[in-house]
Amino acid sequence: MAQAKEILIVDDEVGIRELLSEILQDEGYRVALAENAADARAYRQRHQPALVLLDIWMPDTDGVTLLREWAASGQLTMPVVMMSGHGTIETAVDATKIGAFDFLEKPVGLQKLLSTIARAFKSVAAQEARRVSLAALGSSGPIRDAERALEQLLAARRPILLLGEAGTGHELAALALQGAEAPWIALVNGARLAVNPLALIEEAREGTLFCAEIGQYSKAEQKGLAFLLPKLERHNVTLVCTSSEPLGNLAAENKFDPVLLSQISTGAVLLPPLRNRRDDIPALIERFWRDATQREPATPVLSALSPAALTTLANAYWPGNLDHLAGVVANLALLRSDVTADHVKRLLGEAAAPNPSLAPEITARFFELPLREAREAFERIYFEQLLGREQSNMSKVADKAGLERTHLYRKLKQLNIRFSRRTEENALGHERGPGSVRT
Repeated sequence: MAQAKEILIVDDEVGIRELLSEILQDEGYRVALAENAADARAYRQRHQPALVLLDIWMPDTDGVTLLREWAASGQLTMPVVMMSGHGTIETAVDATKIGAFDFLEKPVGLQKLLSTIARAFKSVAAQEARRVSLAALGSSGPIRDAERALEQLLAARRPILLLGEAGTGHELAALALQGAEAPWIALVNGARLAVNPLALIEEAREGTLFCAEIGQYSKAEQKGLAFLLPKLERHNVTLVCTSSEPLGNLAAENKFDPVLLSQISTGAVLLPPLRNRRDDIPALIERFWRDATQREPATPVLSALSPAALTTLANAYWPGNLDHLAGVVANLALLRSDVTADHVKRLLGEAAAPNPSLAPEITARFFELPLREAREAFERIYFEQLLGREQSNMSKVADKAGLERTHLYRKLKQLNIRFSRRTEENALGHERGPGSVRT
C-alpha cells in the first residue's frame, strides 16, 4: 500500500492547526505541525513534505519571506498553499510569483481546502509524468537539447515560445507537451483572445493552450494574450506559443508589443532547421517513406530509394524543413520507376543544392558589383539573417559574428540596419563606461 502523503501545516494559531490537522487526517493524509517559521524552517531541513499550508502572518517571520528563503535555497520542491485572514491581492500575487501554488483566505472552507490540495497534487503528478519526447522531429543533439529545455520550462511552469523556421515542427513539439487526457485548445488565429480571453483560459483549465504564429496577431489579440499570462498558474494552463517570424524585428517595427515579447521570451526554445541537424534526415526519410507507402496500399510503389537518391535528399537545403521533406518523399513514393538522384533534383529544384548560403539570383548579382559594394551587400544580408535567427538578441548576434558588441553596433549603423533606440543607447552607455555622464 502506498504511503499517505504528508502535509505540513504552518500556523501560529493552535486552533487552526488542530482543526486543519483533524480534517486532513480524516481525508487520509499524514500531518506535521509547525507553530512558526523557525519550526517550519527546521522541519524542512530534515524532511520534504508533499505539500505545505503556510500562514502569511506569523510573529517571527512572515510566510512570504519563508517562501522566498525556500525558493532561494532550492527547497521549494513541493507545492505551497498560502493562508491568511487579512491578506491583500498584492501579497497573493507576490507569493505566486515566488512559487506558491495558490492562496486561501481564512476562515478556510472545507471544500475549498480539499479541492485546492487535490489540484496541487494533480499538478505535481502531471509535471512528473510529462517527460518531453521530440522523437517525431528526430534524435540528434540539437533535438535532445530542445527536449531538455522544454522539460525545464514545464517544471518551472513557464509559458513556452517555440521559435524556428516554418516547417520545423512547432505543432508536433507543442503536442509533445500535452498532458495525458488534458484539454488541448488550439487557436488558428488570435481572434478569441481579443474577444473573450477569460472564457478561453477557463476552457483550457488543467490543459494546454496552443497559440500558433503569434507574430501575426493584431494589437488587440496581443493584448488579450498578455492579459492571460498572470492567470496561467491559477488555472494550471500550459501556454505554448509559436513564431516562424523574428519577433524582435516585429517589435522594432512596432508590430509586436515589446513588453509581451520580454515576458514570453523567458521560455523561448529554438527548433533547429533540418540543414543544422542532417543526422536526423535518413531516419525521417525512412519514416515518411513508410507512411506514404502505407497510406495508399493500392498504389504501386517502390520498396526502397536508391543510395544516390538518399544522398541527394540528405544533402538538400530544405527551406521548408520537415513539411518540405515529407511532401517530397510522398511524391517520390508514387513514382513507378526506380527513384534516382535526378528524380530528386528535378523535384527539389534549387533546393537540391547543398548548403546554399544565398539565393541564386543574389549570388549572381554580387558578381556584377565592385568588390566593396559586393562585400557590403553580403554583410547586410548576413547581419539581417543573424538578427532574425537570434530574435535581435545582440549578445548572441555579437557572439555568433565574433565581434565585440560596440563593434557590432557600429557595423549595423554603417550598413544602415535598423535596431531599437533603447538598444543603441545601451550600446553607447556601454561604450562610455559605467562612470560616464551624459552631456
